[in-house]
Amino acid sequence: MKTIHRNPNVMWREEADALARVQEAMDRGEEVEETGTSVLFSGGTMLSLNFLGTEIWKLCDGRALDGIVAELLPQFEVDEAVLREDVRAFLDELAAKGFVSHAE
Repeated sequence: MKTIHRNPNVMWREEADALARVQEAMDRGEEVEETGTSVLFSGGTMLSLNFLGTEIWKLCDGRALDGIVAELLPQFEVDEAVLREDVRAFLDELAAKGFVSHAE
């Protein structure tokens, strides 16, 4: 089973103010997909991650995809298969950019 690891050379910061605004908006039932809550920076490339992306990023600590999905599922009102595909696609994008790696 492959595990997922953050690239240790990536600098990242969670934006506390943005996170608080997103959590308040989510409590009101508003869409927050376009609001960044963290920033990743590596080798001249900067990414802004939304709330789900930030939560996935924080779980890239050697867990497998199943572990990440299991941790996120109680937090989001979404079908497990949909969440799994979203997480897989996001991790593939991060791996292609060198922000995460997979290990056996």
